[in-house]
Amino acid sequence: MQLFLMRHGEAGYQAQSDRDRTLTDTGRYHTRLMSNFLNRLVTDFDLVLVSPYLRAQQTWQEVATHFPEPRKWVTADELVPSADPAAAASLILAYAEQYKADKVLVISHMPLLGYLVSELVAGIEPPLFATSGVCLLDKHAEQCHQVWMHNPHTIS
Repeated sequence: MQLFLMRHGEAGYQAQSDRDRTLTDTGRYHTRLMSNFLNRLVTDFDLVLVSPYLRAQQTWQEVATHFPEPRKWVTADELVPSADPAAAASLILAYAEQYKADKVLVISHMPLLGYLVSELVAGIEPPLFATSGVCLLDKHAEQCHQVWMHNPHTIS
């Protein structure tokens, strides 16, 4: 399974709550850049899992314009910034197994994404994700390793 972990695009701070923060113009632009980059590597996703926070939902809306409709996409409360990494990893793997997904995209937040990488890849320290940053993990049976990690500044 190819597991693409993506951080939402840059968001502003003018909002009633953290949940309601919206993408900035830069956040939308960087998400488009990363979507174009991803589109050169993968033609579609079998499964997409997205945080319920507005900035993550808006990031998915932008990414979705670059890909065909996935077989399944889900908004998951287990993907919020303060979520438990072990529970989030279990959820992702359970959905992937249920839908027999080979290409999975997860759009979430820091610090959860960093902890997810260290949860899934043995012996790795939690990496920092830039906004709109994407990490590819390759998982076969019990083995999982990080293939690459990019953000809008490393691909342009």
